[in-house]
Formats: sequence, structure tokens, C-alpha cells
Amino acid sequence: MTPRPASRPARAVGLVAALCALTLLAGCAVAAPQATAEPTAPSGPRVALSELAVAENPRALTGASTALIESARIEPVASDPAQSLPATIVSRDLDGDREVVVTDASRVLPLDIAGSIAATVFALGFGDNVVGRDISTTFPEADGLPIVTSSGHAISSEAVLALRPTLVITDGTVGPTDVVLQLRDAGVTVVYVDAEPGLGAPAELARQVSAALGSPETGELLAERLEQELADVLAAIEQIRPDDPADRVRILFLYLRGASGIYYLFGEESGADELIEGLGGIDVAGEIGWTGLRPMTDEALIAADPDLILVMTGGLESVGGVEGLLAEKPAVALTRAGEARRFVDMADGEVLSFGPRTPAVLDALARAIYAP
Repeated sequence: MTPRPASRPARAVGLVAALCALTLLAGCAVAAPQATAEPTAPSGPRVALSELAVAENPRALTGASTALIESARIEPVASDPAQSLPATIVSRDLDGDREVVVTDASRVLPLDIAGSIAATVFALGFGDNVVGRDISTTFPEADGLPIVTSSGHAISSEAVLALRPTLVITDGTVGPTDVVLQLRDAGVTVVYVDAEPGLGAPAELARQVSAALGSPETGELLAERLEQELADVLAAIEQIRPDDPADRVRILFLYLRGASGIYYLFGEESGADELIEGLGGIDVAGEIGWTGLRPMTDEALIAADPDLILVMTGGLESVGGVEGLLAEKPAVALTRAGEARRFVDMADGEVLSFGPRTPAVLDALARAIYAP
């Protein structure tokens, strides 16, 4: 097929490049996580978000909280999804769109930095077709699958080829890109998907991944389910967040990898901005003009002056917890969040995954923010 000349939007390419850079830097000194599911909340029914006894002034809360989703399991939208192959689809390659013909999806390998593609494959009902995983794919249904990426999310071509995949689905956030292209040269069908980070990503990913699997109708079912679940949780959050914008929690997303000396602020167009706004908060990085993923500066932190700092659990652990972070970065201690020790952490493979568990992620974060 003749490759299409179009290329990804600059925003998407920039974020992919930034994520890859952070991944490679962090991978130099961070040990690979164990192949276990992320921690979840205690079993038993939860009180509905709209019925929570929330803090009268959430900006004044103190102390750290951990956001835990109710269940890490992936519920398939179909038990025996219809499939029609071969399928000719558009692969959103990093250097431009190209047409790809998928003839066999019996052995699927989903790869991305957040585990969202694998979660989507399982949510579509094709979990039995998955033959391996990346280190970010940690939900229970994936336990036992061989891991083909390192602690830095670098793909091992030997590990991949040993699994004999017939289809690799990725988004460019793991690499190196040359390794992915080598897989294609070796005869493996490789399909790139491109769902820009944000609350619209789960449904878009469902549609693109299902097309690669030859099951677009199932993708539409999953997209509709996710859109409804998101609408429901966003409506519930709207009921518990303060009505007056002046009373809303001012939130900053901080990416940490202490062993590698990596401290990044996530601003507009990073996905963190939409997450914060969906939680009824104010994205203070965007407020000071921060765009994308950029190294943290003392000046930016002090100018943003968040009430609450949102972090990944693994990242917080890598700096020795809250007290370790405040000791390492005194500027953090000068913010309202630092003074109040107001941090909310969430599992690395969940908080910015923007996949089928996004409604549950919002639910969990809202509880940690408004009713810890």
C-alpha cells in the first residue's frame, strides 16, 4: 500500500517524544516492577460519589492520601466478539499515516507506556489472544503473561519474536522505534494507534484498537460504554466539588523519578490538565502557561502555589515519600501543598492511563481529594 503523507499533529508527536525521553531517563536507575496487580481498595460496596461526606473546604485539608480504585479487573464488553479479517486500516505511524492489512490477530502483543492498549484489548473481549505484555500492564487478567519491556520501557526484540506475535499494537511511547520497525521487517504486522491523552482517549482508543482487531462494532460498544461511565462519574464529581471557582482545589501534577533526578511538571495538553479539570479542580500548571511536559523549576512551583500535588505512587516512593521530597526540593515545601503535606498519589499504571479504567480512576481520585 502507498503510505499516506499525513503526519501526527505536533501536539501528539511532542508528547510522545517527551514521554519517551522521560522513560529512557527514568529507566536508567529504576528497578522493574514486580509482575503483580496494582493495589486496590478494600472489598465491599462503596458509597456513591454523590453521597460522600465531603470536606466543607477541600482546599484546607491536610496530609497525604492514596487514591485506590475499587477493582483493577477489566470487564469485557463482549464474551465472544465478532471478528472480520483481513482488515485494511490506517496505522498512525510516527512519521505519517500508512495503510496496513491485518490478516491474523490470533497472537496479539499490545505495547505502550501506560498499559492502556492491553487494557483495551481485554475490555474488547480479546484477552485470550494476548501473548505478552509491557511492564505497565498490571491488571489481574494479565498476570502470568511474559514481559517484553525493561524497567525503562525499552522493547526487547528477542523477547517479542520468541512469542511469535501476529499483531503488535502500539502508540510509539515505548521503543526504541528502530526495534518496532525491525519487528515489521521480520514479518510481524505492526499497527500504531494515536489517541491524544485526555478524557476522550479511552473511547477513541477503543475504536482504533478494535479496528486493528477486525472488530469495529465491538469497539463502538466499548466506546459507548466508556463515554456513559465517564459522563456518570463527571456528573457525580460536579455534585461534590465546590460551586464557586475560588473554592476549588488548585492542583499540580508532578512526575517524579528520584533515583534519576527527574522532576517534571505536566501542563496543558499533557492529559493531566483534563484529568484535573474533570476532578473539579484548577490546573495551576496551565494557569501559569505551562504546556506539555517540562522540567520543574522552583519559580514555576512557587508561582503555581498548588493546594494539592498529584503524583504517581512509584514516583513518590522513589524520592523517599513526602518528607523525602520536601527535603530534596525545598521549593515544594514553600507551596500551600507542601506546607499542608497535601499530596495525593495513585498507582503509576493507573493515574494517567486513559483507558478502560479511566472512570474508576476519576472516582478514586475524587474520593482522595474531597473525602480522604
